[in-house]
Amino acid sequence: MESGDARAHDVALSHIGGGEAPAHRDEGHTGRVVESISAPNRSSRNVLLEFLANPRYEVIPVEGIAHEILEHVPRGLTLTVTSSPKKGLERTLQLAEELTAHGFRAVPHIAAKLVVDDRHLRDILERLDVAGVREIFVVSGDSRKPAGAFRDSCALLFAIAGAGHTLDEIGITGYPDGHPFVEAETLMRMILEKQPLSSYVVTQISFDSEAIGSWLGDVRRRGVTLPVHIGVPGVVNRKRLLQVSVQVGVGESARFLAKHGSLMSRLLLRRTYTADALVEGLSPQLADPGSGLRGLHIYTFNEIGLTEKWRRETIKRLRSSLQDEAGGT
Repeated sequence: MESGDARAHDVALSHIGGGEAPAHRDEGHTGRVVESISAPNRSSRNVLLEFLANPRYEVIPVEGIAHEILEHVPRGLTLTVTSSPKKGLERTLQLAEELTAHGFRAVPHIAAKLVVDDRHLRDILERLDVAGVREIFVVSGDSRKPAGAFRDSCALLFAIAGAGHTLDEIGITGYPDGHPFVEAETLMRMILEKQPLSSYVVTQISFDSEAIGSWLGDVRRRGVTLPVHIGVPGVVNRKRLLQVSVQVGVGESARFLAKHGSLMSRLLLRRTYTADALVEGLSPQLADPGSGLRGLHIYTFNEIGLTEKWRRETIKRLRSSLQDEAGGT
């Protein structure tokens, strides 16, 4: 590590909180649950209930999405807002500000390749401070070329640490299924390098509970101690996914679909995908306190209404199951 990076590293430790995320509970929303959720033991079901009471919803900042969120999502939940080369950071920041003003915990994705220089970064951090945004998610971004000084998320994290900020938490990405262009060992080295500058990890969307469990075990053995939010798909409709891919831009739609190709392959077999089997398969990790899981990060693909309905229904059935079990003992 260069001397400048070392200084930024020391500054980062003083600015980034390492505690648990503020708890925003939604105890009152229930409905009919999907029957395939059948975690094998009481402990994992209790943890799943806790996670479903306080999920993170990832949304894409397109026209009309704020209205859908206000219509369907209870205030106080965490909403992360993606960024894209076509929309730029401005649309991301605007939606994060709007959602924060309405009582949500908004987490804008700050793509390193869209930040021009240190002055631009300071402007972003000051703007978020004024809006009351206290958390960001740092990614490299999908741009082919960086707009300025920052070529990847690691470079931006060091710059954020050196700039000073009022953020409580900063998230980074984990890759249970690997990365199409980056070797596994390089990914591990990068997450270890970013760990002192970060507060938690969110995994990229995965459909393989065994791969997620294997990745968790691997990163823990290698010394990654950050809490982890497991990335799972919400209730995704094939037509909606295709609409979103077009909304992010004609030039980007092919990359969007390629990025989520495993989801598309499942949607070719059926019109709608739900994460029931995936969540059930994660039960061993949910029940294991040593896994360091903090919650679920739900990739909604802007299918807000159906995903929220699924969440409420699942909560109701899990509660009913636990009550029946308690009554029978």
